[in-house]
Amino acid sequence: MTRSLQAVAYRRPSVLESAADGQRLGLETSRGATPSGVQDHPQFFAGFLTAPQIAAAGLLAVADVAAARYYQRQLRASLDPVVTGNGDRLRFESFSGCGGVYARLDVLEAGLDGDAVGHGTTNVDVNNPLREALSRIGSTDPLHLRVGPDELAVTTLDGPVVEKKVPLPDRWLRGFAEAQVIAAGFDLRAELPAAEAVRFLRSLPRGGGRGASGGARWVVPAGRGLRPSTRAVPGAVCLPGPERLIALQRVLRHATALRVYGPAVTGDAAATAAAWEAVLPGMRLTLTLSPDASRGFSGEGGVLDALATDEAAEDAELISVLLAWEPRVDVSDLAAASGLSAERVRAALVRLGTSGRVGYDVAEAAYFHRELPYDAERVERHNPRLRSARALVAAGAVALDGAVATVTAEDGHVHRVREQAGVLSCSCLWWAKYRGGRGPCKHALAVRMVRRGVAVGQVGQTERVDGGVR
Repeated sequence: MTRSLQAVAYRRPSVLESAADGQRLGLETSRGATPSGVQDHPQFFAGFLTAPQIAAAGLLAVADVAAARYYQRQLRASLDPVVTGNGDRLRFESFSGCGGVYARLDVLEAGLDGDAVGHGTTNVDVNNPLREALSRIGSTDPLHLRVGPDELAVTTLDGPVVEKKVPLPDRWLRGFAEAQVIAAGFDLRAELPAAEAVRFLRSLPRGGGRGASGGARWVVPAGRGLRPSTRAVPGAVCLPGPERLIALQRVLRHATALRVYGPAVTGDAAATAAAWEAVLPGMRLTLTLSPDASRGFSGEGGVLDALATDEAAEDAELISVLLAWEPRVDVSDLAAASGLSAERVRAALVRLGTSGRVGYDVAEAAYFHRELPYDAERVERHNPRLRSARALVAAGAVALDGAVATVTAEDGHVHRVREQAGVLSCSCLWWAKYRGGRGPCKHALAVRMVRRGVAVGQVGQTERVDGGVR
């Protein structure tokens, strides 16, 4: 597994302080992207939170996920949450150390009372003393929030005084990309009122750890609530590793509803990802779970087709120029502005998602613009299936013959890739095991590259050729 150390530096620790007009929460920012370029410590907001106790609980839930591993729990993990200013809202995001849970707190316009929200993305410091202070905020305490440095503060500091170096695995970055691609295929499956939401979530097991998944679990809407099911039926939602919803307990007593999102399933469906959204006054907390507690998002393969084309790369460059940290990225507007079809715009957004430049909000069924503050472009370079497919194409291992193609693997085995109704299947063990449920295998991916007339070198250089591969 490839990983690097990510250096995150802040001017000072984030802190909760008492003041004459109430309490003041200062969240310090690191280096991040803004409309005017990269800034060391951008400021996104200064004003009051309309529901301070709920916002504090939501922020703690996001921090809980950032510090958690729901599989192989003996290994520690911690990465400061990401904050994005989208002009009318603040989004706080994190990913679990095991790569299987994505958390996001959206503090909406109704939850903020102050200056206009800025635009940009960076890390925000959530340290242990701050966590303890946030947990003590009362329901009537006025809370002033500042996201970014206080430029009026008198200080003699001439540089960052807080620096963290944390491991940043490639699979963690790939997970961010895969989670938004998968979520784009979700629809609302159930909405529970507050009382039913509390009853259901409190009934879930809180165990877990290595090997605790025990196979797929399912829930089905029943009246105003949810009931367990032993198998997938139409309308069912997968609940893999239910103990991974524990972070929702932070905000449970404040929730007005619980919404559940997932893909359409049939009676023989394998385990799927799903999103669980706690609706809160002026904000939303969403947890997206991978299809299994032992299986992170990084191996789902939803982005591979978009990564395999020159067209999507070129389109992504064009679309990226048109993004401006919008809270809702409208595909039809981008299609009109770019002159591309809606299908090509969506493929470009998937491509941008692989470098952390867009996310997906299931509540609004729309993409949003953000720029992850990591070297996320290496996700494409180090994706093992994509890298292997490029090597097969470069080696001339693909032979086309109508709807059937043959791919000679590195070990000499010949695999047959068939196309039916636009879907590629393969005779390899990967396809036999996952049946396309985790994206295309390397052989099918290589065939798709060749059929699109693209020769791709092992180091990621591309050359368009006529009639196949030289």
